Amino acid sequence: MPAPTPQALQDYLHAHIPLSKAMAVEVKTASPQGVCLAAPLAPNINHRDTVFGGSASAVAILSAWALLHVSLLDANIKARLVIQKNSMSYDLPMPGEFSAEAAAPSPEKWQRFLATLLKHKRARISIQSVLNCEGQQAGRFEGDFVAVILQ
Repeated sequence: MPAPTPQALQDYLHAHIPLSKAMAVEVKTASPQGVCLAAPLAPNINHRDTVFGGSASAVAILSAWALLHVSLLDANIKARLVIQKNSMSYDLPMPGEFSAEAAAPSPEKWQRFLATLLKHKRARISIQSVLNCEGQQAGRFEGDFVAVILQ
């Protein structure tokens, strides 16, 4: 099954992860090479008129999860994906629309993950995402995700 279009991924996220719709998350790019999500300030604002940290974290997690979702669909593998743990750093306040971009892991790391998943029906992989706002890197995310093949 090929990777979904950005609009198809956005529709999926809004239907299956309602918080993404409430946050007005928009899928900018969606491929096994990378996923970029953006969100406006208004539904994600805090008391300082910048992006709420929880919103920034949620969009970063969602970008990494979506990258794995798209990549597994592209590999024709049906699996349940969950986050196991993550770390987030906030480097700059974000006073406007922001984005989170998750890039594919190295080919070696991805192949090792797929081999483990197919052999043991379960595998773990670490994915990184970068937060950007107004042309500057505003934060970094790293999370471990677990995939379990569905019967």
